[in-house]
This record gives sequence, structure tokens and C-alpha cells, in this order.
Amino acid sequence: MCGRYASSRQPDELAEEFEIDELRLQEPLTESYNVAPTDDVYAVLERPPREDDASSERQLRSVRWGLVPSWAKDVKIGNRMINARMETVAEKPAYRRAFAKRRCLLPADGYFEWYATEAKDAPSTASGSASAKGKPRKQPYFITPKDGGVLAMAGLYELWPDPAKAEDDPGRWLWSCTVITTEAEDSLGRIHDRMPLMVERERWDEWLDPTRPGDVGLLTPAAPGHLEAFPVSTLVSNVRNDGRELIEPLPIEEAGG
Repeated sequence: MCGRYASSRQPDELAEEFEIDELRLQEPLTESYNVAPTDDVYAVLERPPREDDASSERQLRSVRWGLVPSWAKDVKIGNRMINARMETVAEKPAYRRAFAKRRCLLPADGYFEWYATEAKDAPSTASGSASAKGKPRKQPYFITPKDGGVLAMAGLYELWPDPAKAEDDPGRWLWSCTVITTEAEDSLGRIHDRMPLMVERERWDEWLDPTRPGDVGLLTPAAPGHLEAFPVSTLVSNVRNDGRELIEPLPIEEAGG
């Protein structure tokens, strides 16, 4: 799964990178090196044309991470829908409508995964007695493009009408998203067996096109070999921590495994 990532690029940088037609932002998001579920994140998407002779408009928006289907009764459902598996995204009721016409790209500097090392944490105590074994110590890794470029994660977005708000309330609609995941490429599988589905630049137009029906032909993992992984501080394991130091490589002798 993908449960944390870093996003530090400014809207003007993303607008140039993704050839954005319009910035639909009330205000820029604060850069974050520890983006977590339910945070607001940037999404690149295209809205269908309103007139027959018009073209789609590519927008940069801020959306909530954790997809809330339009039919959901409670917004909290999004807390457990931060990822959608590539293998089933076209079939699952929660995702298939969004996959058909509401695909997006989620820009990131890179993402984090945790590797269970052979080292053990200190045994925990419960009711005054120590547990027999400590849990495997998990070492976080930051996974990022080797060339320092932006990482375009495949995503889906949805619009959810808040039943507690009036129909004419401009704040009635919640925009939310999920990250599509796939099997990790060989060089990363040792850390975690899943990774975000990356969309290569030459496929951005096709992926974002709202007039192109969603089908398995769109679900093509990016060519392997473009990412690097290195251990980072365990500070990232706490969502309250943030800052560029979270993505600084950790000397190998200090890594947990």
C-alpha cells in the first residue's frame, strides 16, 4: 500500500510540469514531507467539456486523500479507501465509476514504505508482564525518481455531496481521491510487495482524458528502473513530524536493516 508520501512542489511548478489550464485552488497547500491519509493533496485532473465543440480543461485542485464514493452515507468511509488495487479497480463498486471517467494524477516527490528488519523492538509489557517477543523493527525507506523529477501517481477522484449542507452551498461538494497500487517492481519488492501505479509522461493525456472509457489497457505499470530507494529517519513514522529532514538519506550503518 501507499500510506505516506512527500509533496513539496508549488502550484506554479506543477502548472508548468503538467500543462495546467486552470488553477482551481482557494490557496496553496503547505509543502509536506509527511503527507498522510485525510490530508488535502494536489490532484491533476481534466473536467469534461461543457459544450460539444469545447475541449477538456486540465485543472490543478486540492482534494482530500481517502476516496468517498458519491453514494456513501458517511464521509468516514474515505479513511479506509486511500488505495485502490490495480487488479480490481475496474470491478469494485467503490472505484469502477471513478475509473471510467474520473482519473487523476497525484504529484509527489516520492513515497515511503516500511521494511520489517530482523531486529526486534523491546518487548512490550501488559498487565505487568513482558511479552515473549518484541515486534520486528520497521525501517522506513523513501522511494523517489532517480532523476529528481516529479512522480505522477495514478489516482481516481470523486465528488461527494454533503447531505448536511444546502444544495446551493458552494462548499457542499467534497472532492476526494485514492492512489492506485500495483505489484512492486523487482528492485523494490524486497521493501514492500506493493507500490503506487506510476503514469509515464507520454501517457498522461490518455490517462486524464475524461472522454476515454476506463479499461484494462490504461492499467500499464511504468517501465522499471527509474526509482531509487534509501533508508530515512524513523521520525517519518509519526504523522506529527514534518520537514525536509524526513527524506534525507540515512547512513547505512544507522539504518535498522
